[in-house]
Order: sequence, then C-alpha cells, then structure tokens
Amino acid sequence: MTSAEDYRFLADMLARHSGIFLGDGKEYLLESRLMPIAEQFDLPDLPALVQRLRQGAGAVLVQATVEAMTTQETLFFRDATPFKALREMILPALVPSRRTQGRRLRIWSAACSTGQEPYSVAMLLATLAPPLGPAEAEIVATDYSPKALARAREGLYSQFEVQRGLPAHLLVRFFTQTPGGFRIAEPLRRWVSYQEHNLLQSASALGQFDVILCRNVLIYFDRPVKRSVFECLTQALAPDGYLLLGAAETPYGVTESLVRAPDPCACPGVYVRNGGRARPAVATVAAMASPQRVAASR
Repeated sequence: MTSAEDYRFLADMLARHSGIFLGDGKEYLLESRLMPIAEQFDLPDLPALVQRLRQGAGAVLVQATVEAMTTQETLFFRDATPFKALREMILPALVPSRRTQGRRLRIWSAACSTGQEPYSVAMLLATLAPPLGPAEAEIVATDYSPKALARAREGLYSQFEVQRGLPAHLLVRFFTQTPGGFRIAEPLRRWVSYQEHNLLQSASALGQFDVILCRNVLIYFDRPVKRSVFECLTQALAPDGYLLLGAAETPYGVTESLVRAPDPCACPGVYVRNGGRARPAVATVAAMASPQRVAASR
C-alpha cells in the first residue's frame, strides 16, 4: 500500500511528466498499475518503487512508471460524431482546397495510444469516393508512450479489439487474420507515421496541420495545462483547419484562441481558430462519400 506522502509524490510526478491530474482517491489505480512495474524492475513493493524514484531513478523507470499511470483506452471509430463530421463536412470542405493548392492534406492524431484512431482515419480516407491516398493526405500520429507507439506501428489487434467499433466490412477489407490476431493492411500501416511526442511540449517540429484530432485526453488535465495544450494545438492548426475534441472537452472558459466551427460544419466537438481564415466552400457530400462509406455511426 502507498502512503499519503508517496501518493502525492507519484501524482506530482505524473503531472510534471504528462500533465495528467490524478486527484484524490485513486490509490487503487496505482496499486493495480504500478505493481507490474515494481516487479519488472525487481522491486518488492510500491514503497520500494517510490523510494527508487525519489533517489533519482533513471529515465527508463520514470518513463515506465508514468506510462503505467496513464490511460490508454481507445477503440476503432471511437464516438460517431467526429468521423461523421470528417466524412460529411470537414473533408468535403478541405480536400478541394488542398487539391487546388497542390499540396497534401495533413492530419494529426494526437495522443493516439495504440493506433486505432489514426488507422480509423486512414480507413475513412481510403473509402471515400474518389479515395484519398498518401499522395493526397498525410497522417501523423503521436503519443507519449513508446510502448503504445510500438504496438501501433505493428498494427496487430486482438479479436476483442477489432470487435470494438470496427464495422465487419472494414475488418474484411483492411485486415488479415494471423495466428497472433488481426493485422491491418500494410499500405495503411505505411501510411501513418508515428512519432513520440509529449503534449506538454511545443509541436512546432511537427509542422502545421489541416485537421487535428486530440480527443479524450484533455479531460485528465487541470486548467493551466489545458490552456497550454490548447495554445500549442492552435499554433499547429492551419488558419482554415479543424480541431476535433472529445465529447466532454471544450476550450470555452480555458482559452479564447478556439471557437466552435461555424455552419455547415457546426458539430459538437469541432473547433476552428478564433479569427482564422474563412472556411472553404463545402462540396456536396455525394462528391466525397463512397456508396460503401465508413459506417462509423452504426
């Protein structure tokens, strides 16, 4: 069992390294998630783990501890709204504009965990009519956890994971069953580039993006950290780009740099830069949506 002092130490460490605010009453969470880390590093219990961390443990142990304390919950096509907004409104608005400009659409999946979100985006782009491919769209996916990124790059998922949110026709089309599970098609794996990135740090090295998905992670941050992250996301967002947040997340009351997307792209969780460039005209959905379009809303 962890003492109150050890709990505060671990909570402070988590906040410093990842921005996540643990709050009170989560001792059970530490017990379940950190004992495997203690065992991995040949430590008898959690107090011994905390002692090692207090003594200035190496970066490997700190990284493993923080990773274990973070939430990696994800699934394919998580929540219907953002993918519907992408398919029916955002992409029809941006794709003709980028084609005219002669440049690729850039999409950033921030805090991508084990890859279900960026691969969902890749499947969505591949099922549009006409489909988009790497020549027209670039997908960059980042996460704090090297372990999660390694799983994402491998693109191998269990039966349970592919049954969560993934329509059957997309499983058949884009996955191959192997003895170890279901592996996503190699072209889609190669399409997504994965990079280690901490949302507490500047994203300037990643460049500017037309669409940013940063969903279901800001709910774990306190207000000052949220403000800092929102400012970084805003700076990385193209003047006419779109930011997609989780259903329980909003910049209101935290920053004035972002506002709800105006019609016809006004969907819950979709935001644009405050004072950003005018949105491009929206093409008809029929011009973009495939007859067998991604059934994210099913």
